[in-house]
Amino acid sequence: MSKKVQVVVLSSSMLIIVFALIGGLGVHASSSDNTSSADNAYTHMEVYSEVLHRIQSEYVEQPDMHKVTSGALHGLLESLDANSSYLTPTEYKQYQERNQDGKAEIGATVSKRFGYAAVVSVIPGGPADKLGIADGDIFETIDGQNTHDMSLASVRSKLRGDKGSRMEVTIIRTRQVEPQKITIVREVVNPPAVTGRLMGDVGYIKALALTEGKAQEIAAKIKDLEAKGAKKLVLDLRDDSEGPETEGVAVANLFIGQGQLASLKGQKYEPVTYNADPQKKITNLPLAVLVNRGTAGPAEIVAGAVEDDARGDVVGGKTFGDGSVQKTLPMQDGAALILSVAKYYTPKGTIIQDNGITPTVKVASADDLAFIPDDDGGATPVPSDKAKPKTDDQLNKAIDVLKVKAGKS
Repeated sequence: MSKKVQVVVLSSSMLIIVFALIGGLGVHASSSDNTSSADNAYTHMEVYSEVLHRIQSEYVEQPDMHKVTSGALHGLLESLDANSSYLTPTEYKQYQERNQDGKAEIGATVSKRFGYAAVVSVIPGGPADKLGIADGDIFETIDGQNTHDMSLASVRSKLRGDKGSRMEVTIIRTRQVEPQKITIVREVVNPPAVTGRLMGDVGYIKALALTEGKAQEIAAKIKDLEAKGAKKLVLDLRDDSEGPETEGVAVANLFIGQGQLASLKGQKYEPVTYNADPQKKITNLPLAVLVNRGTAGPAEIVAGAVEDDARGDVVGGKTFGDGSVQKTLPMQDGAALILSVAKYYTPKGTIIQDNGITPTVKVASADDLAFIPDDDGGATPVPSDKAKPKTDDQLNKAIDVLKVKAGKS
């Protein structure tokens, strides 16, 4: 690479990074705070410039500066949070094509944890479920590409495609130490209906997704179970991670008639406070909400509202921690930034993103026992067949908690 070309590449790289940090994020020098932020950004630019120079002059061979710059931008966005992404022009075009309604998928919610694509939950009967994929499993590669090197937006777009199309993945499963190579055929997956049944005097409601309209389905189940004699309610939101957070607000409002249910805040995002509508509350029955590590998004809104309002007990394992709003910012070269611009908070001010909801009554599940914590905060999967209980300890505990509270009332 000639010196002239190196200078051009370096200058282009610097301009891209400066745009991403200053222009792309909407930082202006109209106030002292913003001026300070811009000055700080330019200081980092000097460091970045020196690093690029060292790479060019000291690296063992002539580096691919386009690849270096792309990698720097990917790392820059992912250092903010798991949901923020940088998409190259090619990745952004694919993202737009595959994010259309009606596209087939694998029936699994995936996020980034420990640098890799992790399964949050799966839809029963979907392609992922049929292959035994479960929450906690890791997609190490997708179509030969390591997910550690992919943005979350790219991972999610690769999981979608035409009905009947195939994808090759390498999976690290919670039940097997060695990675497995499998083929997944994409299908059109519909969110399962809300189900309910009477267990003695306890009405049990199971929701595996809180997509639009699920609050109405849950309301119908509550009324039906009350008519059949239910004196207490268990709302099972384990492995529920689909849908908009606003549907979680609607579900929480079925049980809580006053006060705040959640809020949404961001640096430059107009704050939103979601308050309960007394007219939409439909039951006063004692309540327990079941959650686990596959509980995310709108289901966490419900759990957080119930817990902070002391409307009932949240039973099970700590939830995943996914509650933010993203904005897509197209770039001049055809690339795009996907930035988290606001985060959801529980009524008492707990940030849901990355923190999750900690249950009032903690009960480990069989799947939780399938992991051995690592020193770095990760988890090593081990076979769990030996210790898997045949009973649902979390559900049984929720029922016990309701019985104790009923005895005290």
